Amino acid sequence: MSESAPSPAADAAAAAADRGAVGRASIEPAPLMGAAGPRWAGGCLAPDDPPPVIHRNPGATSPILLTCDHAGHRVPRTLPLGVGEQDLCRHIGYDIGALAVAERLADLLGAELIAQRYSRLVIDCNRPPHAPDAMPPRVDGTDIPGNSAPTPADAAARVAEIFMPYHAAIAASLDARAARGEATIYVAVHSFTPHHGDYPAARPWPITFLFNREPALSHALAHLLQADGINAGLNVPYEVDDEGDYGIPVHAERRGLVSTLVEIRQDTIADQAGINAAAQRLADTLSQALASFPPSPPDPAS
Repeated sequence: MSESAPSPAADAAAAAADRGAVGRASIEPAPLMGAAGPRWAGGCLAPDDPPPVIHRNPGATSPILLTCDHAGHRVPRTLPLGVGEQDLCRHIGYDIGALAVAERLADLLGAELIAQRYSRLVIDCNRPPHAPDAMPPRVDGTDIPGNSAPTPADAAARVAEIFMPYHAAIAASLDARAARGEATIYVAVHSFTPHHGDYPAARPWPITFLFNREPALSHALAHLLQADGINAGLNVPYEVDDEGDYGIPVHAERRGLVSTLVEIRQDTIADQAGINAAAQRLADTLSQALASFPPSPPDPAS
């Protein structure tokens, strides 16, 4: 990452400013700052809404930093999203089981976890804020009325109060690690549905590893699992790219970090036994891979 590269927070602010009519409007008055982060008068989060960031094992000594962009399906109390609890609890609302696996994995590894508790329908924290599906009006055949025509102030408040604090927490952890001279491995935890209309049959992979410019760790993890007879996939059922993703391109690749995005099939983590098994398998495989795959040294320009 070069010195001229913008910070994640600056990216988010610039992206909001580029979001057509949404981005060109300003929010008044200025944000009220508190322990829970910025709150705008008439904005997205009510005073009794919890902050977006879930932080587990802060200050952990493991080189692994875990993130979970789609951890929760909460909706701010005063936001008229127009979606019922049944839909929020589907994959369109959050990555089912991902937080439970990430929390268990964090404890097994003694690793730091930073996760985000609001639904991806409020704002998708693994999309650039200007992306068309960052606040999607329709997902998998389901209309999201509150996203059909968000006001400029509404859209900008979601970015300011949810997206930016989450990514600022990740950036702050990475900055602190770099300042201490510590290497970091960035691991994002997600989950995917067993079936999807875009795929002609049941998705056959219980776990997959996604990458963009940095394939080495994803390949190492997949090959270790394949050697144990597990059908681990690579860049399926999704791929990481600069236009449709945020965490890996911005936090990992710009800093030159070793990274992977883990996708776990949701039917394999539908109960506690499956969650425990998936977390243990990931912990063991990450430990094996890292024994012969050193983490990235900190980039002094990051």
